[in-house]
Amino acid sequence: MAFRASLSRPPLERMLRIHEELRRDALVNCTKLVKQLEVCRKTVGRDIAFMRDRLDLPIEYDPRIQAYRYTQPVNAFPTVNVTEGELLALLVARRALEQYRGTPFHRQLEVAFEKLAGGLRDRISFSPVDELRAVSFKNIGLGKTDLTVFNALSSAVLRQTAVEFDYRKPGEGGSGRRRVQPYHLAHRENLWYLVGFDVERAALRTFAVPRISNVAAGKGAFVRPESFSPEKFFASALGVLGGEGNYLVVIRFTPAVADQVREREWHESQEMRDLPSGGLEVRMQLGALAEVERWVLGWGASAEVLGPAELRKRICLAAESLAATYRMAPKVRAQIPSVAPPSLTSRRH
Repeated sequence: MAFRASLSRPPLERMLRIHEELRRDALVNCTKLVKQLEVCRKTVGRDIAFMRDRLDLPIEYDPRIQAYRYTQPVNAFPTVNVTEGELLALLVARRALEQYRGTPFHRQLEVAFEKLAGGLRDRISFSPVDELRAVSFKNIGLGKTDLTVFNALSSAVLRQTAVEFDYRKPGEGGSGRRRVQPYHLAHRENLWYLVGFDVERAALRTFAVPRISNVAAGKGAFVRPESFSPEKFFASALGVLGGEGNYLVVIRFTPAVADQVREREWHESQEMRDLPSGGLEVRMQLGALAEVERWVLGWGASAEVLGPAELRKRICLAAESLAATYRMAPKVRAQIPSVAPPSLTSRRH
């Protein structure tokens, strides 16, 4: 008998059903379970063997009645006990998936959640829609990823096979061909990045996945060095781009934004010190200055770099350039049509 995979129940759900049948002393044999669970006899046999050998449930086959039975009372299925706090965390995680809709892992995460929730059936009743109306997530600037490119890269990372692809550097119109041994895929600051050994440049490089195209298999397999660690690789980066430098970055924030800065972890090395004025001083050890420069500029006049001198000079030059830009009248005025905001009660067609 053939069964469609899409109709087959998850293993945990099948075993819970078998457990309930055994617990109420019903006649439990393969023929009955095949019909109830809509799976083949081999699947039923594997489920029962798993329950007996891995979950230590007292199941035995009684040849007199040609059925399975529990040799002693079993009150509860040996699944994971979930506390109220853990259940809430699970529900929040379910809502958090929505911010990754359209990204490569959304469907896999959604299926995993459904399996976890299915294991709690008959124990806890809840409606995710009702329970999570007070919880929402919003990330600005979620990266767009080509699934074909992502799947090719992820497969190469897992199998440790070389790849070739076209890569466009930021601000450049054209692309260049790269030959890379892919070490790691990282999702940082709402964007996917590939870390790999660039063969022609003989060095590790970081590639933004949205700027990768035309991925093809490279020449043979490789062995990822045991010394490579994504944690170490990104340790000197505020976000994505690390470096060979060793900069002690010291920034003073005004009282107006001190709470906003204090409430988040920006880097593993950060140290915060409250100032008598109500402001905040932050220290971080970084390997490069480009990312922290952009970060400081984002705080405007509410942040002042105290060190290093090189970063303070870069911020000064950037501020002077901004001031010069805004002193000049705009060269082209954008013609923005006047459109009345849609009514909150209107419907989209």
